[in-house]
Amino acid sequence: MPGHTPVREPEYIRMPNGIPLHVFNAGDGDVVRIDLLFGGGRWHQEIPLQALFANRMLREGTARFPSAEIAERLDYYGAWLELASAAEYTYLTLYSLGKYLPETLDVLESVVKEPLYPEKELKVVLETNVRQFLVNSSKAEFVAGRALMNFLYGERHPAGHILCEEDYRRITPEALRRFYARYYHSANCSIYLSGRIDARCLRLVEEHFGRESFGSGFHPMEKMSFQPCGDAGKTLFLEREGAAQNAVRMGMLSLNQHHPDYLKLRVLVTLFGGYFGSRLMANIREQKGYTYGITAGLLPYPGEGVLTISSDTAPEYVQPLVQEVYKEMDRLCCERVPDEELDRVRSYMLGEMCRSYESVFSLSDAWIFIRISGLDKSYFTDILQAIETVTPDELRDLAQKYLCKENLKMVVCGKNFS
Repeated sequence: MPGHTPVREPEYIRMPNGIPLHVFNAGDGDVVRIDLLFGGGRWHQEIPLQALFANRMLREGTARFPSAEIAERLDYYGAWLELASAAEYTYLTLYSLGKYLPETLDVLESVVKEPLYPEKELKVVLETNVRQFLVNSSKAEFVAGRALMNFLYGERHPAGHILCEEDYRRITPEALRRFYARYYHSANCSIYLSGRIDARCLRLVEEHFGRESFGSGFHPMEKMSFQPCGDAGKTLFLEREGAAQNAVRMGMLSLNQHHPDYLKLRVLVTLFGGYFGSRLMANIREQKGYTYGITAGLLPYPGEGVLTISSDTAPEYVQPLVQEVYKEMDRLCCERVPDEELDRVRSYMLGEMCRSYESVFSLSDAWIFIRISGLDKSYFTDILQAIETVTPDELRDLAQKYLCKENLKMVVCGKNFS
C-alpha cells in the first residue's frame, strides 16, 4: 500500500518544549532505553576530538553529582549509560529498569543539562585515552585503517585526519564547554524511547526533558560540507617489523546513501565481499588459503562514502591476494552473476534485514539511523525492492561504474612484502 513501510514506525509525540519523542512500546521485560540525539559531531568541531570528549565527559561531574556518584548511582540501580559521537550527531543512551526510572532519569537529566567538565577528571580521562591510543597505534590493522582514510580524504577532511597524541593534549575544559554550549540544546535534541513504555514512563520523560527548554543561545545546526583531497598515489606501505601479519586495506571513494544507485550497489558489494559466502571469501580464503578472512563493505559518510576491502595476510601473500581482488572485480565487470548465486545473496540480505529489526531496541536503532542519515521512511521499502528486483545485468553495469580497480588505493602495514 502507498506509504507502507516493512519496519514498524514509532508513535510520535511532540513534548511541550518542542522536543520530538519517538516511542516504541514493545517487549516483555521491565527494561527501558532512552536515546537522546543532539546535532553536532566530528563534522562540526573546531579541533580534533572536541565532539568526542564534549560527549564523553558529560558523565564526569555535574552541578549536582560528582563523577563517582554518577557511576555509583547508575550501578546501584542496574542502569547503563553509553556515550558516543559520530560525523554529524552525538548520542546519550540510557538502559534502565522501568521501576527505577525516577532515580536514573534524575541522573541523566543532570548529565545532560548541567555538566561541569572538571579539569581534574578530564586529565584522568585523557591520560586513559592516550594510553589506549598508543596501544592501538602499535597495531598494524589500526595504522592501516586510519592511513587509508587519510589516503582517500586528505588531512583537512574530518574523515581523513590522522589523530596524534598532541590532539589529545589540546583538549581543554574550555573547548568542551564551547562545543556543549553550541549544540546541547533542547531545540537541537530528539528523543527515542523504547521498551515496555507506559503512561508513567512517558510522564517521567516529559518531567525531566520535555517541559522546560534547556540550553541557551541556540541557532540551527549548519550543514557542513568537505571536499576530499586525498593523495594522488595508489599504494602506501608502512613498515611494522613486529607485526604478526600484514594488514591490507584497500578502498576508493564511492556513493552515499542518497544516491539512486546506492541500494543496488549494496547488493553487489555484499556478493563481492560482504558475507561469508562472498566471492572474495570463496576465492581468497577457501580456495587460495591466503587469509583467514577478507571483507568488503560500504561506509556511507556524509558527502562521499567509501568502498573498503580489508584483510590480514602473511607478507608473501600480499601481492597474490591483491591480484585475486582485482580478478574478482574484473569478473563482476565482465560476467553476469549466475541466478543461483544472486538468489543466495538475496536470501542472506533479507534474512539479515529481518534479524536487524526483530527487537524493540533494534527498531529504535533503525529509525535513529533514518534520522541521522537524513533519509525518508520509504528507505526500508526501497531496500527490500532493491534486493528483490536487482538483476544480473544491473549488477554487471554497477560493477563497471563503481568497481573500477584503477581507482582502488591500497595501504599495507607490516613487514616488507616486495
